[in-house]
Amino acid sequence: MKFILALAVMLSAMSARAAELPFKGDPAKAQGIVNQVCAACHAADGNSQIAANPKLAGQIPEYLYKQLENFKAAPGKKAERENPIMAAMVASLSPDDMRNLAAYFASQTPKPGAAKSRDLVVLGQLVYRGGIASEKIAACASCHGPSGAGMPAQYPRLSGQHAEYIVAQLKAFRSGARANDLNGVMRGVAARLSDHEIDAVADYIDGLH
Repeated sequence: MKFILALAVMLSAMSARAAELPFKGDPAKAQGIVNQVCAACHAADGNSQIAANPKLAGQIPEYLYKQLENFKAAPGKKAERENPIMAAMVASLSPDDMRNLAAYFASQTPKPGAAKSRDLVVLGQLVYRGGIASEKIAACASCHGPSGAGMPAQYPRLSGQHAEYIVAQLKAFRSGARANDLNGVMRGVAARLSDHEIDAVADYIDGLH
């Protein structure tokens, strides 16, 4: 329990420091890129209808900007978040383009999702709100908020996110395939979650609002 409380305090402090500077971006300047590049997978309003592709509407802009940066490889250096599709999408984007895109999707109104399994939701709610003390797993709510709204600027909005996408990301963190999380926090959490617990918390998040 002491470990979980200490982790929650540390994450809140880091989040507060990251949120000190206001995010700047021009949503209007992103419209052309959204229509030509983003809409096919994420929808023009960021409410993706494809479960494998994340909803971006209402997401925290600093988080969106960080992900776009992380998908982009630097000369002689691999991308921090490896994904061949997204690597191609961001290859020609400038930092201003990425800021404008982040501001655009953050300004869109998110549409709610829905949980699919009553049995999974019960377990998912326990993990999300209370963590698993025996496994030293902090509650998801300690970073992402009770309603899944996220905590600017590093911890993303989860509310209504596709369960399939959440499952894929938690498993990627667990395997180490995704390693762009702040101080390895998500890798540490996901490493202690079973497949069943991942399915449960993902289903709960899908219906969270």
